[in-house]
Amino acid sequence: MIHLILFGPPGAGKGTQAAFLIQRYDLKHLSTGDIFRANIKNETPLGLSAKSYIDRGQLVPDSVTIDMLKDEVERHPYGHGFVYDGFPRTKAQAEALDAFLAGREERVAAMVALEVPQEELKYRLLDRAKSSGRSDDADPEVINKRLEVYSSETLPVLQHYNAMGRYIGINGIGSIHEVTERLTTALDPILA
Repeated sequence: MIHLILFGPPGAGKGTQAAFLIQRYDLKHLSTGDIFRANIKNETPLGLSAKSYIDRGQLVPDSVTIDMLKDEVERHPYGHGFVYDGFPRTKAQAEALDAFLAGREERVAAMVALEVPQEELKYRLLDRAKSSGRSDDADPEVINKRLEVYSSETLPVLQHYNAMGRYIGINGIGSIHEVTERLTTALDPILA
């Protein structure tokens, strides 16, 4: 079973590129952001808890996120694999994912990171707030906090998978098609 991590800061284009990866490699999309937003919309206890962290630009606690992802993987035992979008976000989450997969005699095939300069990310997030109505994208202070959290807490995940030889950096600037082509070139030898 394929386990592919799609990585990058908020606004890098993970959701857009995930749709391509799902179709091309026949993977199930696991987006913690989508799962959290559905829970927030439905005002579930998890959603209300997650919203309190997200609204402050902070990460949802690891234990909640990890258990949620384990349940989701176990609900789809016969698929071809998964693309993780927005997970793992901390080194502890990466280590928990690695341990969970090792228990299934599986591993992360690759962590592909969309690399986009910070000023472009801010522009994209503010633009996305206008089109999607996402409140977490509309406030420049929340955007700055989210980017700070990404830098301090999630870059160690990149280092973790780089040390294992599974990190692939992709230039996230350009048209959607151009970024998709870069992904294809990098991933086809590993996944196809």
